[in-house]
Amino acid sequence: MTTAIRAEGLHKAYAGKAALDGLELRVDAGTVLALLGPNGAGKTTTVRILTTLSRPDAGRAEVGGFDVAREPRRVRPIIGVTGQHSAVDGRLTGRENLVLIGRLHRLPRAEAAARADELLHRLGLATVADRLAHTYSGGTCRRIDLAAGLINRAPVLFLDEPTTGLDPRSRAELWALVEELVRDGTTVLLTTQYLDEADRLADRVAVVDHGRIVAEGAAADLKRRAGADLLSVRVECGADVPVAAAALERMAVAITSADVAAREVCVAARDGARTLTEVVRRLDDADVTVVGVEVHRPSLDDVFLSLTGSGAGR
Repeated sequence: MTTAIRAEGLHKAYAGKAALDGLELRVDAGTVLALLGPNGAGKTTTVRILTTLSRPDAGRAEVGGFDVAREPRRVRPIIGVTGQHSAVDGRLTGRENLVLIGRLHRLPRAEAAARADELLHRLGLATVADRLAHTYSGGTCRRIDLAAGLINRAPVLFLDEPTTGLDPRSRAELWALVEELVRDGTTVLLTTQYLDEADRLADRVAVVDHGRIVAEGAAADLKRRAGADLLSVRVECGADVPVAAAALERMAVAITSADVAAREVCVAARDGARTLTEVVRRLDDADVTVVGVEVHRPSLDDVFLSLTGSGAGR
C-alpha cells in the first residue's frame, strides 16, 4: 500500500523544551490514523510540521511523496487542513468564506462557488450560508471551518480536533462525511480528544507521549494490550456464588470478585469471548444456573492510562 504520510525522527523544541523527540509516523493512503495523547504530547506540533506551518529542527517528513520542508509548495495543493481554532472571517458570509478559500486554492470562480454550495448543503449550513459569520454560533463556525478544509478535494486531510464544540448530531454527520471521503480514497490524519471518535473512524491509532509514539496499532489491538477482559457472571442463587467461584478457579483464570449479595462472580481473562464459552460450560457442569453474563473490554481510556499515566488530551 502507498504511504501518504511519513515522518522520520522528527525533533522540535520551543524555548529549549522538546515538543517532539524523534517522532516516527506512517499513514497508508486511503486510511485514517488517529493521533492521541495527553495535553502537550506533541500532536498539534506534528500536524503543524506535516502541513508546512512549522519546520522541524531535525528529521524529515513527506506528504504525498513531497518533503514538507524542502517542497512546501508541492505539499499545500494536495492537503486540506482544519485546525483546532476557527479561521472563519466574521465579516464575510459563510458562503463567501468558502468561495474565498476555494479561490486561494486556485479553483476557478464557478468551481469554487459550486463546491461551496455542495459543502453547505452537505454539512447542513444552507439556511445560514448568506448570514455574516460573526452572527454564527460556535458550532456553526466550526462546521464552516470544516467545509473550508474540504473545499479543494485534497487527497490528504488533516483534522486537528475537528468536532470540538459540535453537538452530537453534527459530530455524527461529520463522522459519516469522513467515512465517505475515506471510501473515496482520501487519507486522514485525525487528532481528537473524543475516544469514541477514534474508535469509530480510525484504521490505526498512534498514542503520543513526550514527543514520541509510544504505541501504535488497531484500536482493538491496543485495548488488548491495556489489560484483560472482565467477565461478569450473575447466577440464580446467592448460595451458588462460592460454588461458581471454585469451579472457575479451576480454569486458572483470575477471580476478581465473588459477591454473594449481588449473586455475581467476576473473572479477568485475556480472551473474554473465548473464555465465556468455557465459563458457561464449567458452571453448567457444576449445576450452577447462570442468569446473565457480560464481557467488559478495556477502553481507549484504559489504553491512555496504561501507556501515558493520564487521560486523553489535545
